[in-house]
Amino acid sequence: MRAVLQRVSEAAVTVDGSVTGAIQQGLLILLGVEILDTPEDADWLVRKIVRMRLFDDPEGRMSLPVTSCGGEVLVVSQFTLHARTRKGTRPSFDRAAQREQAEPLYRHFCVALGTELSRPVATGVFGAMMQVSLVNDGPVTILLDSKNPD
Repeated sequence: MRAVLQRVSEAAVTVDGSVTGAIQQGLLILLGVEILDTPEDADWLVRKIVRMRLFDDPEGRMSLPVTSCGGEVLVVSQFTLHARTRKGTRPSFDRAAQREQAEPLYRHFCVALGTELSRPVATGVFGAMMQVSLVNDGPVTILLDSKNPD
């Protein structure tokens, strides 16, 4: 499971002209589910994300997790995070999980993250064509991969 974390001052996702999720200061998480992923991958990512120190303390150092600064979280499914581009110029998505597998893991991730944060997370609409807008704060962008935890 891959997650791109972006520290934002605001972010929103729109589907068919309607905002389905919006946040102010916090994290926009783009989440991709791979065919080998399990609930344990989602749980590992959740634990890692809630402890990542990406927000500034009073001295201006990135030393606070989203749980300590009152930040909000918006999660958007994005199967293209598992694109393979080694051959040619057309990406292959054969490692991305199909909807039947990916959607329950996406939902598991969102619920587990909300539980760890003690509040619900904002979301997009799984499988929909979405427009995501954000103001990246920093910019700070971090890639996490449960299959490559280094």
